[in-house]
Amino acid sequence: MKYSIRYKITGLITILIIAVVFLCWVMNKGFLADYYQYSKIKILGDTFTSVQDIYKTVEMEYENQKDESEIFENKNLALERLGTNGNINVYVFRSYYYTEYFDMTKANLTLDYPVSQSVIDQQREQLSERVGTYLLNRKNNRSVMKELSTSKNYGIYKIYDERMESYYIELFGVLDNGYIIYLRSNFESMQESVRIANKFLAYVGIIGTLMGIIVAMFVSKSFTRPIHQLSGIAKKMAKLDFDVKYTVTTKDEIGELGTSINTLSEKLEETISELKNANNELKSDIQNKIQIDEMRKEFLSNVTHELKTPIALIQGYAEGLLDNINEDEESRNFYCEVIIDEASKMNNMVKRLLSLNQIEFGKNQVNIERFDIVALIHGALNSTNILIQKKEAKVQFALTEPIDVWADEYMIEEVVTNYISNALNHLDYDKIIDIKIEQKIDCVRVSVFNTGDPIPSEDIDKIWIKFYKVDKARTREYGGNGIGLSIVKAIMSSHNRACGVINHDNGVEFWFELDTKI
Repeated sequence: MKYSIRYKITGLITILIIAVVFLCWVMNKGFLADYYQYSKIKILGDTFTSVQDIYKTVEMEYENQKDESEIFENKNLALERLGTNGNINVYVFRSYYYTEYFDMTKANLTLDYPVSQSVIDQQREQLSERVGTYLLNRKNNRSVMKELSTSKNYGIYKIYDERMESYYIELFGVLDNGYIIYLRSNFESMQESVRIANKFLAYVGIIGTLMGIIVAMFVSKSFTRPIHQLSGIAKKMAKLDFDVKYTVTTKDEIGELGTSINTLSEKLEETISELKNANNELKSDIQNKIQIDEMRKEFLSNVTHELKTPIALIQGYAEGLLDNINEDEESRNFYCEVIIDEASKMNNMVKRLLSLNQIEFGKNQVNIERFDIVALIHGALNSTNILIQKKEAKVQFALTEPIDVWADEYMIEEVVTNYISNALNHLDYDKIIDIKIEQKIDCVRVSVFNTGDPIPSEDIDKIWIKFYKVDKARTREYGGNGIGLSIVKAIMSSHNRACGVINHDNGVEFWFELDTKI
């Protein structure tokens, strides 16, 4: 394929090989000679130090009165080894004197190493010229000097010998014993070595590139083979065939991908199974919808029933007033009070239904703000103080320190008022209402307990349903319509907080929770 990973990997490896070879060639060509020169300068300096050490050893051996011939042979052998191993010509002169017209053959300048007999006349002439150049700081038309490094006892120079048409690196200095040392090493051979190395590197680069392409093809194939297998598995998974699995043989990224594909296959199989179950549940939901429609009809029936009685009473007492059934003022006032009371009940129920509808359908926007829940509870108790006194209730709520919460203050006041009213309406026995606030990590739990009969276990989950009444006779007695706790549930759901009820042996506890941190 045109965009195959195999070809991309092969191309990338090929480019990297060519780039590395080219970089080596550039570094070799541009910097190897300089590095060789730097290394040669260091070698010449080290050689000077080694010659210095050899002559110090000679002096010590003379002081110890060793055999002179043995000392001479050991010294020459050491210097010969030093020159041979370092590819350096070593010359050491015992003493000298010079004039402006220096001539080694006439001056008192004798070779200590190598021995004079091993130096031919031509070499003597060249040595005379070179040493004279350094001693007299004299230049001639046969050489060009460039200073590379200097120290206390010697200087190192790069020399172009026009006669030999070649570059040399030379050291000229004085040993601690006064002997003159002259070291010379051919630099031209390095240039030739660089040319040979670059030529060899070019051949190596071509062969390496070809071999790299071949190796890259095989290596990339080992990468792409499992990818093709995974692709095939993915296509089968697209056809809902989850039986095929990838055999994981490595722990690298391909192995991890294979494991992920196997996991995905298992998860998809589970998900499809869940979808089938969900489909069955959907059918069940359709059935539930039918039941909800029945509940809606029941709701309408409940509303109708709740409104029918007060409407009938209003109508009957209104007709009685119209027909002047009772002419005395006290009876007429009683009729009017019944009509007003029943109308108030109807109005209250309608308002509660509207409020509940707005909360449940999100039309009543929740306004989250910080307020003191302790102060709110005290305010609700003050508002219902008349009812508390009428019921002779013993309210227990001793908290005075403020506790800030985050919620809709108006809605939470409705919740607290409903709980207190509910507690008053079902108060019995010791007639105690105990209000507590329990602080938790990020929230508080507000609970309202009243002594009385516990809620039957079969009714405890139904009390939050609209119009549901545990004791219908008692609810009718205090004018309840079974909407208050439904409003509480809707308000707490809009705050995404919990509420609930707990039965006790001597009464019932209703609770809700609020955030203390935003």
